[in-house]
Amino acid sequence: MVTDPQTGTNVHEVADGIYRINTPIVLPGATAFNFNQYLLLDDAPLLFHTGPRQLFPQVRRAIESVMPIERLRYVGFSHVEADECGSINPFLAAAPAAQPLCGQVAAMVSMNDLADRAPRALADGERIVLGRHEVQWFDAPHVPHGWECGFLMDTRTSTLFCGDLFTQGGEGTLPLTEADILGPSEAFRQQMDYYAHAPHTRDVLHKLAAAQPRTLACMHGSAWRGDGARLLRHLAEAVSA
Repeated sequence: MVTDPQTGTNVHEVADGIYRINTPIVLPGATAFNFNQYLLLDDAPLLFHTGPRQLFPQVRRAIESVMPIERLRYVGFSHVEADECGSINPFLAAAPAAQPLCGQVAAMVSMNDLADRAPRALADGERIVLGRHEVQWFDAPHVPHGWECGFLMDTRTSTLFCGDLFTQGGEGTLPLTEADILGPSEAFRQQMDYYAHAPHTRDVLHKLAAAQPRTLACMHGSAWRGDGARLLRHLAEAVSA
């Protein structure tokens, strides 16, 4: 469903109760790209990624096509960048009960100061019950980049909100795919290598694989359904080569 005809912002359910909000953009040089946010609809609704501050009106409109924005309880993100949390404070203003959700390092070094409301800082492996859904945090320092980086997984649907992992260029037209995304994401990485290549990158990716995700909710490009553990292990091999 297109919720903003001018920008092309659209909403599609990619797993039970999980909605992908996608906005195609054009990067300098007329290169097509896209930003995704994910809304987990439950008793305590959660938004993962806010999108850049300038896209706040479009993302808000997309959320309100699914539920009232005031219902938001958590606004989470992987690491501190504009497309991850640039709209954190507008969302906190629009949803009085909402709380930033991030890892302990992100809270310590950034969000205790940047956010207008104190964040809920999660330890590695910590879980939060949202209603029917439960989410678990995984610390992932420097994977793909950022000391504070981490990922959230919905244990009910085995959906891993995997941030900048498996970034795919283009408009992200297809909401959910079972086709190859490793090839396109590796082609994108070869053009602009955004990985820190920390010594423990392979170990972190294998830790995520052990959680056995079945849906990968990518921040850029199509969400993916299939054997997520296998795909994460293949990614570990690719970035270690």
